[in-house]
Amino acid sequence: MKTIKDVFVGYKKGLDKVYDANELGAITLLTVSEICNVSKAKIKAFPEDEISSEQVEKLKSILDELKTGKPIQYILGKTEFYGLPFNVNPSVLIPRPETEELVEWVIGSVSSRQLVVGSLLDIGTGSGCIAISLKKNLPNFKVSAIDISADALQTATSNAKFNELDIEFIEDDILSPKSHISHLTSHIIISNPPYVTLHDKTQMHNNVTDFEPHTALFVPENDPLIFYKAIADYAAAHLTQDGLLFFEINESYGKETVELLADKGFKNIELRKDMSGRDRMIKAQFKLP
Repeated sequence: MKTIKDVFVGYKKGLDKVYDANELGAITLLTVSEICNVSKAKIKAFPEDEISSEQVEKLKSILDELKTGKPIQYILGKTEFYGLPFNVNPSVLIPRPETEELVEWVIGSVSSRQLVVGSLLDIGTGSGCIAISLKKNLPNFKVSAIDISADALQTATSNAKFNELDIEFIEDDILSPKSHISHLTSHIIISNPPYVTLHDKTQMHNNVTDFEPHTALFVPENDPLIFYKAIADYAAAHLTQDGLLFFEINESYGKETVELLADKGFKNIELRKDMSGRDRMIKAQFKLP
């Protein structure tokens, strides 16, 4: 019989050229926990525990997929974001920890304003992780979310139902918005839009570039702020007076994104770094002239 320790040894041997040591350890721990239905703490405490032949076969099958670079979240079909469970698949981006910081910033900003009731729009919702996390923590807000992808919206809708939350999901393209969102007025607009350039792509791991949806990732090299321009224009027409616009951004374009918002009349613009010390998010306030 194989032990948990044997699995870790096998995964290290099979994946050491795909992932660094920290990522590899985290992926193996998550996989063993899911397949063997045992806590991560117990795995660490009792590495000599034996696992069944059926579990061994499942773990081997997952290892084969991981060797191709396929993200473990897509293999398992689920992940966690801001303490909530989410189904994920290749039609949506995998939610990332730095986006949790953006969600936290929104919740903190609403709390400091003592804004109990309001409306919020998430542009480019993907899995729905931002909209759902915000609705969970701001239950009195009316939350709407748009995406260009029907498949992504199907995933987001199922995630909202799974978390027992009422969110309006709308299929639309912010670069050429239809009447679907023309009626919306929001206290808060938030977006984590595509912002990866072709230059950025050359420095990214293939588990992102080969598996995650390109329409949610990449922008033209000659117009990297294309979505920020469109969203800022939409926000200027659809935010309430003193409404807030939140962005996750490309760390290489923090200064340019701030200047873009200032040129479009936004005030009190704040650029904030993520947990890794990278320019990652922006908050701006809309004020009528």
